[in-house]
Amino acid sequence: MAINNKKQSSSKSEANIDSLNAIYGKMPPQATDIEKAVLGALLIQSDAVFNILDILKPESFYDPAHQEIFQSIRDLGTNHKPVDIITVAHELKSRDKLDIIGGEYYLADLTDKVATASHLEYHARLVHQKYIQRELIKASAEIQKRSYDESQDVEELINFAESEIFNISEGNIKSETVKLDTILGKALEAIDEAAKNKNKLLGLPSGFSDIDRITSGWQPSDLIIIAARPSMGKTAFVLSMARNMGVDHNKPIAIFSLEMSSKQLVNRLIAAESEISSTKLRTGDLQDHEWTQLNQKVKNLENVPIFIDDTPAISIFELRAKCRRLVRTHNIQGIIIDYLQLMTTGVDMKGNREQEVATISRSLKAIAKELNIPIIALSQLNRSVESRSGDKRPQLSDLRESGAIEQDADMVLFIHRPEYYGFMTNNDGESLKGLAEIIIAKHRNGATDTVKLKFKKDFAKFSDYDRFDMSDTSAIFESKMNDSAFDDGNTFESNENFDSDFLSPNDEF
Repeated sequence: MAINNKKQSSSKSEANIDSLNAIYGKMPPQATDIEKAVLGALLIQSDAVFNILDILKPESFYDPAHQEIFQSIRDLGTNHKPVDIITVAHELKSRDKLDIIGGEYYLADLTDKVATASHLEYHARLVHQKYIQRELIKASAEIQKRSYDESQDVEELINFAESEIFNISEGNIKSETVKLDTILGKALEAIDEAAKNKNKLLGLPSGFSDIDRITSGWQPSDLIIIAARPSMGKTAFVLSMARNMGVDHNKPIAIFSLEMSSKQLVNRLIAAESEISSTKLRTGDLQDHEWTQLNQKVKNLENVPIFIDDTPAISIFELRAKCRRLVRTHNIQGIIIDYLQLMTTGVDMKGNREQEVATISRSLKAIAKELNIPIIALSQLNRSVESRSGDKRPQLSDLRESGAIEQDADMVLFIHRPEYYGFMTNNDGESLKGLAEIIIAKHRNGATDTVKLKFKKDFAKFSDYDRFDMSDTSAIFESKMNDSAFDDGNTFESNENFDSDFLSPNDEF
């Protein structure tokens, strides 16, 4: 009876192979003999399954029978139950899968294939490689099929192709484990460099002295979340930083603006740089000295490596592809995203917005780690801040839509302006007009603190608190735009005319 079951299993496997051959025209990459060796090794060494749990999953196996067997072995192992022929057979039988795989006879036959589990991990990686090849073939076939469909939108097709390859890469390519002493030397070198560095600025500078003192600059691979309620100055704050990074330190920066157009951002920079109100710039009603001031200041906005992409509702897959390209072609040192809640995953999340935001947050951290650059993402706060009594300072629990943002972020900063809520003086009678507090609420690798900055609302400009002079008309907040981030006609742009699209004084910053 077991032999008959084995024959039935073989005929099903052959039918499966035939169907795949019909799709691909040739035999898909597979190594069933090695699959048998892996399963045999797992059956003769009970605890060996833990050595390959991070390498293989059931679908990694080509033969459907092998998938079922590995699923049973994995379930037994993760539930701390012994793994052998008897327990695996019992597990398969409880799931009505024993006859499908060929019965106890087939399990016994697997153990005859190997004498030891010493080469298990090597064999598992070979099985895994074949699985990746098959997944790439499937993705390529679907991409090819859609490419022949004339009704397909090209942009959607590109996004689909990128997301398919990304999913394969994200799910299958993992970092190797390294021994401590291989990293120890590099860590000591970094400490030595820090000791030699006089200004102690080891990461990407924000340009605000007190923030840089606390953070030592934005660190590579960090995800920094800057959150605030509407009209607090989130965009103005990151534009201030972009200016400081680009102008003062010549660091290439990319800005992904999902809410405002690239032209609006450039116009904001012009208003802040020239310290001429946006109303005057919008109407062109400038005095002679203002025209002179404008022409002089705008010269500072040329040839600085700041790149702007204003693709609305950009997906995390598209963002990842663009970031990779920017780092490769322009050596981008930091990414700014305005703002996180306007992004999409690029896949159907069944209306679960919290899960979607969590996926975006987790993916941003993964991109920062992969590219080894800081990613600064703006985020909205929920309305609980407004209903709170007292000074209405935001808290980590106010992050909107997902607690995963707090979990994934290496740093969380809040922007708080007491003046916005009608607090014009503090308890000591000192004026709070123009004061902005940057609250560092989470700092995974350092201290939390509150930094004071000055904010000029008319020009959407932030500056160091002790360097701010209300009578000073010189530029504190500058930036320069490049004509194009890509040579292939993508949406990065700058240096546009500024005769329209200026924000009125009542527009949200």
